Amino acid sequence: MLQSELLTGIATLLVCSAMAVSQHVNAQEPAAAEPRLEEILVVGEQPGPAMWRVSKADHSLWIFATLEPLPKDMVWHSKSVDERIAASQLVLSPPELSAHVGFFRSMTLVPSLLRARHPPNGQTLEQSLPHDLYMRWLALRVKYLGHADDEKLRPMLAAANLYRRAIDQVGLTHESHVWQRIKATAKALHVPVQEVTLEVPIDNPKQYVQDLSAISSAGEIDCLRSTIGLVETQLPVMRTRANLWSTGDIERLSGLLRAEAVETCASAVLVVPSFQEEFAKLHAQLQSAWIGAAEKAIADNVSTVAVLSMTELLKPDGWLALFRARGYEVASP
Repeated sequence: MLQSELLTGIATLLVCSAMAVSQHVNAQEPAAAEPRLEEILVVGEQPGPAMWRVSKADHSLWIFATLEPLPKDMVWHSKSVDERIAASQLVLSPPELSAHVGFFRSMTLVPSLLRARHPPNGQTLEQSLPHDLYMRWLALRVKYLGHADDEKLRPMLAAANLYRRAIDQVGLTHESHVWQRIKATAKALHVPVQEVTLEVPIDNPKQYVQDLSAISSAGEIDCLRSTIGLVETQLPVMRTRANLWSTGDIERLSGLLRAEAVETCASAVLVVPSFQEEFAKLHAQLQSAWIGAAEKAIADNVSTVAVLSMTELLKPDGWLALFRARGYEVASP
């Protein structure tokens, strides 16, 4: 639903851009080092990567690292993960946000949300974009969006639509359901599952809508430019990376987990002071909640299984770095 997508999107975009959500690669990096397109994405049942081990004494946290996007026709199943869950006393969820706004209050916002989908100045993309950028957008719109008319959308929303449709056409999806499969396995094996969810009440949703108008047009155009560059040059890398994750080739995959182009879009949002404050608060709270739950799980259980984003797990200041800084032993697969 439109109101749900925008309200929860604005509330969660800031943390998601830093903590897990999409795996865009930097379109500004030179193309020479990029791997060639693998013509066929893996299909059928695939195991994914082996697990990282974080331990203290004889207590261990086994981390299964997820990735997005993944091949649409892949069915994930790992016998080794099933066995590890069966031998564990707890399964820990990825950190997640849950945004809440009352139904009747959200219904009163529908007119504002509909207006928020369009630029405040009423310009079409052809009118607002530099000519060369518009021609690049037009070529991709024809290729990936068909007859869909995104000309009157805000550049940031047009970027989101383009990215979503492009990855779908090349056989990728963000709906991998890996965590859902792990949770179902734990339930079948009668292993407790601990959800780590930060409740985010939206006390003043009207203000969220009003704050959208403070996002600069230049920032939105930069967001669309970055996404266009990603779609033009990085889809082969994303396909290769999805294949490497599916077959568990961590060594080759690690070299492709680079900076995210989505940061350009997040920067456009972070210009708004209220969103900057929200980002800082939610990022700190969610990180603290998950690392606290993980440390308690390690202390209380001989074996715990956890699920995290691979990009956030492996980056220099990511989850593994946090564990090392706190004195835990970390072993790679």
